Parts: sequence; structure tokens; C-alpha cells
Amino acid sequence: MKASELRQKSTEDLSKELLESLKEQFVFRMQRSSGQLTRHSEMRKVRRKIARIKTIMNEMQSTAEVSK
Repeated sequence: MKASELRQKSTEDLSKELLESLKEQFVFRMQRSSGQLTRHSEMRKVRRKIARIKTIMNEMQSTAEVSK
């Protein structure tokens, strides 16, 4: 998902998306440790998605603080 698409979402939606991505990352980590992971590139995509979501959430929080 692109950053521009994430910026259009509400904070609640971003939180849900973050939780879902963290669960997906956990599943990939467990698969990797047991040797069942076949799509190593998916781990990288999920990590970047989590970072993107966290960055946008921080941007939203900082703009809300500035506007007060």
C-alpha cells in the first residue's frame, strides 16, 4: 500500500492496519525459524509497510500537536 493511500485513512484504520501487519510479520518470523518460509521477499515488504504506517501515524500526531 502506498503512503498516499495510507495518509487518507483515519488513525483508527491505521492502527488496525498496523496490528494486522504486525501479526503477518510474526507469522513470517515463525515460518522462517521453522524453515517453512518460501517467500523471503514478503518479510521485507511487511517490514517496510509497518515502518510506513508508523511514520504516517507520527506525522499525524505531530501535526495535531502543532495545530493546538
